[in-house]
Amino acid sequence: MNQFTSIQSPLSVSQTMKLVLLALLPGTLVFTYLNGWGAIINIVLSVISALIFEAVAQKLRSRTITTALSDFSAVVTAILIALCLPPLIPWWIPVLATGFSILLAKHAFGGIGNNIFNPAMVGYAIVLISFPADLSLWLQQPVGGSVSFNEAIGAVFRGGLTVLPNWDVLTGATALDQHRTLVLQDSALAEIESQTKGLFAVANSEWLNLAYLVGGLWMFKKRVINWHIPVSFLGTLLLAMALHKLLSDSPLSLSVNLFGGATMLGAFFIATDPVSAAASVRGRIIFGAMTGLLVYLIRVYGAYPDSIAFAILLANCTVPAIDRLDIWLNRPGNGQ
Repeated sequence: MNQFTSIQSPLSVSQTMKLVLLALLPGTLVFTYLNGWGAIINIVLSVISALIFEAVAQKLRSRTITTALSDFSAVVTAILIALCLPPLIPWWIPVLATGFSILLAKHAFGGIGNNIFNPAMVGYAIVLISFPADLSLWLQQPVGGSVSFNEAIGAVFRGGLTVLPNWDVLTGATALDQHRTLVLQDSALAEIESQTKGLFAVANSEWLNLAYLVGGLWMFKKRVINWHIPVSFLGTLLLAMALHKLLSDSPLSLSVNLFGGATMLGAFFIATDPVSAAASVRGRIIFGAMTGLLVYLIRVYGAYPDSIAFAILLANCTVPAIDRLDIWLNRPGNGQ
């Protein structure tokens, strides 16, 4: 059996991307329900921009444009970016994010199949670092879905949330960010839960993560992905958070970290990218565990409460070493 098989079925790129888009549909619908027109505008802007950048890159490389556009890889990248961005941010931010993803992270390395880093996370991380103020403002629920289409269009194309009436009242940090801030301030557990807790995890984002989980399990069934990365990712994150809670008596909630932020999106849809992740079975388990550990370290000790993008990009850097280690271990007499 080939030790370096990433995907379990002989699907073409186009078939795989179509199945990923279908798996993203539950999460996309929940995200849209929670965030309203802003989410739809982000998706449309990101997809159109990604297709344009993809066509330009293919033209510059003297490649067939229609073939590249029809594999849906640019669309998947665009939607992953849109699902990470706050609604109603200025229009040029999703355009920039997709531009960096397609041109820098993908085609600068030789196009699909050659990228070292996850393209969507490269674009998102660049705009997150460059425009932290814009990317830290999320519409508070349930008002996120109550902004009209005209208000949303005006906000996106006239400077962002500042053009909305009472925008400072309607916006703020994500629930995961608020939860972490309250923990760092040594707030009482009752206060933390009263301000952030939903039915079983972080308010609203628990349902979003459940939707991503459903889509991820469906991809298992369709053999688009295998279990190695998601299980090792989530298992390591859960173990690290449990040990942290046990040893430090921390009020950090395990359910909040599993069903808050972009945890399930990262575990099933981003970390499982077969190109930028490790290739072998053992390598994927190591890669997933490393990503989960990095998410824990950044969430607890770093500056970003939702650390999925940085954890995955840092883990991408280790993939060549992981694959070389696995080749060495597979040699007779070395761990066999």
